[in-house]
This record gives sequence, structure tokens and C-alpha cells, in this order.
Amino acid sequence: MTKRPASCGAFCRWPIIKKEKPVTANLQLQLAAAATLAQWHGLMQGNDLSRLPELLHPQAVFRSPMAFKPYVGAPMVSLILNTVSKVFVDFAYHRELGTADGLSVVLEFSARVGERELKGIDMIRFDEAGKIVEFEVMIRPMSGLQALGDEMGRRLAPFLAAAKGV
Repeated sequence: MTKRPASCGAFCRWPIIKKEKPVTANLQLQLAAAATLAQWHGLMQGNDLSRLPELLHPQAVFRSPMAFKPYVGAPMVSLILNTVSKVFVDFAYHRELGTADGLSVVLEFSARVGERELKGIDMIRFDEAGKIVEFEVMIRPMSGLQALGDEMGRRLAPFLAAAKGV
């Protein structure tokens, strides 16, 4: 059994990988999905999601790591993803995995929210036309997820209340 270095303490931090091109191993996506994924990466690298609605199916679904009930509709999905892109600091994708049908990807990422580091995955499903139909996010550790939830709640509270008719 390998011992953890003393300098590591009780918990080792994962290495923060500087912004670089995501690692892929011949990711075989359908052409329309590949084009949309390339556009998604371009939007994220430029930190400008103003063109995001063009990539979303009108009935796109966002599944949050903080809520059980999904958010439905391109305007809501766009609002959430635009907001989170402003909350994350030092955001970078690291690995991409694809499904056999060429219509889904899993993107591993790291970021910070305030002083909290986090890692996560974006699971994105495309339709045959390349539109994003589902976007699901998972995040760890809990402290990073809580920091993200607090900040997203603060920024989105007025919009979510209006959407619910409160």
C-alpha cells in the first residue's frame, strides 16, 4: 500500500490543470453534434455565451446538481448556463468521453467558486440536428457544490421567482 506524503495532509488536492485543449481519443460524434460541441467549446473559451440559444433545442432540459426537478426550455437553460459561466473562475475542461451512438458526451471540468475548488462533469445529449436537448451537471466535493448553489441562488433568485409566478 502506498503511503500518502506527509505534506499532503489528510486530503490531497487534485492537480489544477491550466487551460489547455481537452484530451480526446478519437471522439466519434455525429457531424452535427461534433459541430455543436466545437461551438460550445468556442463559447466557453471566449467566456461569451450570447450565441448559446442557437445551440439549444427549444425544449432543452437542464438537470442541476442542486435540484431534483429539471429546468425546461431554451431560455431557462441559457440563463442558467450564462450565469454559471460568470460564477466559475479558472474553468477548464480536461477530458471528453462519447457514447457509441455519437449523440452524447461527458466533459470533465475543474473550476473555483470563491475559494472553493471543484471538479465536475457536463453530460450533454444532442439530437440528430446537433441541437443540445439535455445538459446535466454533477459536481464534487460538497463544499464546492454548496458554494456554487449559494452563489447561483443569489444571482438567479429574482429570475426563478418570476418563472414560478411568485
